[in-house]
Amino acid sequence: MSTRCLLVPAFASLMSGLSFAAGPAGAPVIPDDFPRFVVPGREKEMDSLRRLFWLHWQPARPLIPLWDEWMPMSTLWPAMGSGPELRKMRTRWAASLAGRAINAEGYVHTHQHDGLAHSEGWPFPLWMQAGGIGWHFRGTGIQGYDGPAATPEGWKLEGGKADEIGPKGWEIELTEAGATATTPPFAIDARISPWLRLNWWAQGLEGANCYVEWTTREEPEFSPARRAYFSPAGGSRRLNTDVTETRTMIRVHHLPGWKGTITRLRIGFDNAGPAKVVVKSFHTACDTRHNINNSNFIRACHDYFVWSADYTFLRGQIGRIRTAMRFMMREFDTRQRKCVYTTWPGHEGRSGIRYVDGKKKVIPGEGIGSNYWDLLPFGGEDALATIYYYDALLDLAELEELIAKHPEWNVATGADAFDPADLRAHAREVRDYGTKRFWNEKTGRFGTVDLDGRFYDFGFTFLNNEAVYYGFATPEQARSIHAWLSGARIVEGDTSQGADIYHWRFGPRSTTKRNIDYYFWGWVDPESIPFGNQVQDGGGVLGFSFHDLMARLMTAGPDDAARRLGEICAWFDETQAAGGYRAYYSDPAKGTLQGGNVPGGLGLDKEFFESILVPQVMLYGFLGFKPTADGCVISPRLPADWPSLTITRIHLHDHVLDISAAGKVITVTDHNPGGSAIRIEAPAGWTVRRQEKRDAAKP
Repeated sequence: MSTRCLLVPAFASLMSGLSFAAGPAGAPVIPDDFPRFVVPGREKEMDSLRRLFWLHWQPARPLIPLWDEWMPMSTLWPAMGSGPELRKMRTRWAASLAGRAINAEGYVHTHQHDGLAHSEGWPFPLWMQAGGIGWHFRGTGIQGYDGPAATPEGWKLEGGKADEIGPKGWEIELTEAGATATTPPFAIDARISPWLRLNWWAQGLEGANCYVEWTTREEPEFSPARRAYFSPAGGSRRLNTDVTETRTMIRVHHLPGWKGTITRLRIGFDNAGPAKVVVKSFHTACDTRHNINNSNFIRACHDYFVWSADYTFLRGQIGRIRTAMRFMMREFDTRQRKCVYTTWPGHEGRSGIRYVDGKKKVIPGEGIGSNYWDLLPFGGEDALATIYYYDALLDLAELEELIAKHPEWNVATGADAFDPADLRAHAREVRDYGTKRFWNEKTGRFGTVDLDGRFYDFGFTFLNNEAVYYGFATPEQARSIHAWLSGARIVEGDTSQGADIYHWRFGPRSTTKRNIDYYFWGWVDPESIPFGNQVQDGGGVLGFSFHDLMARLMTAGPDDAARRLGEICAWFDETQAAGGYRAYYSDPAKGTLQGGNVPGGLGLDKEFFESILVPQVMLYGFLGFKPTADGCVISPRLPADWPSLTITRIHLHDHVLDISAAGKVITVTDHNPGGSAIRIEAPAGWTVRRQEKRDAAKP
């Protein structure tokens, strides 16, 4: 990992860059059936917004759980093509969500590329950064995520015969029952090595109770008292290394004997007879799981279902959705704590960099990221994760209500079903607790809290805007947040105040207070990077301008949001006239771009897929569109100088709709009449008019 890159190393494998086809004049060629935003008198602005949408639509697709809340809502509704082509994105989402791995405990895997950390989590921090130990007989093949090459020198085999290092790893033949493999001696701190990871293949270990034992400086002999069991690698009658290795995670931090200085490890294969093993790698691992994955999975499944009305999907996934929710309730003690209370090693919310008597102190193992903001130690009593959990509770409550209301769907309502009324009551408890616990009365905004009770407030604009957007903040808190961000209220002590909060023009800075001591321990010199040149310290992310726009709409009204949107469009026009983001920001005086393993302060393209969020304010904000299982709710909120708003090509269930709002009249044009019945709800005082327009090629 670069010492100056945020997010980049792990994201880089997802995308090498953004590009689009260009017409004769250099403008993007946008298909005619791509949605349009139509506001009379605002043609130039709406054209800019459509171009921004198309630019970020092109690489858009289902990604990993990190983006599962933002990408479905942005990609499921555009009605591109007809027939199978129209359903292409929907099909991809159904397959992707159904393919999310969930372990035996109910944790939804992070699904990022391989690394040298927890196999179900983020690929860094690496064990080398933590001061752990490892043997890599073969590497991951991913640049920046390989450990030092190892040989079996110093290892001791009992009941086995060591072969050469083959193309997949160290090949071992187990010749006697109960064979073991013991590492060379070493010395590591148990505290910073909470997991062991074994990447391997095996044959002949069916039914074996494999285990690992360890010695410590105080206990230099192996003993069953210091033992952790694990399942053998899957196998067949022959050893098959053509398939991906088994990535076995062995939790040791919870065991009383895992303490002090660890000095050796011994793998017990518990083989009953001859067997074969190939060890690709064996190493300690930081706990790099994200505590938001389960919430994001639930919310993505909800969004997919209300857009698609795919009963088969819901029928197949509801058990997994419920399992994901129960994991959170149990693992994070949410029923008792009324928040996401994260106690995973390194995720306690404490900073890995601290100043004691003016001197910097680095605390290895502390401050590991739990979400998108992977350098910031959210955890402990985690404000951001709690907001996402609150939203997931409401989404699951809605699904459970729908399942009970529609027995004809034949979705399971067995013992694992939740009571939706209980979920909603619990959500209120979470919100009531969170709006007090995470609120800073002095600054008038939200922060987060570690397990020691220490409060952290660096002017997290993303945290505050999302608190408003998800309905977590009270109306009074929402107004306080808006006053701060709009410059009407100055927060003393902030590095960025007033108009400077929008220094980057496309949206607010990610944080407004200089941060040199709230990071994971591997980010050792944040003070060397100027404020604004790092995304998580005064920089900015384009995509989260969506939450800023929505918060303004909800708090200050549509005119305020429209003015902000106009400034974003003007900025976008300038960047495109200059040749695109990369060309525009080639002048570092305008800002520095991050992406594709290039450090910088601004997240716009490359791995910043969430940029596609910005145009969604038109659909979900100004038009006030909300998909439902039986249709939609439309609650327009138009600026005073917008005579009307039309959005075309909205793919809802099996319909393609154009929707216009003007003069208290909502006109819905259906391009696929004869499909399923859809119910359209509108606010009191609004009239809904329906009309049909069958296209030449029926979708």
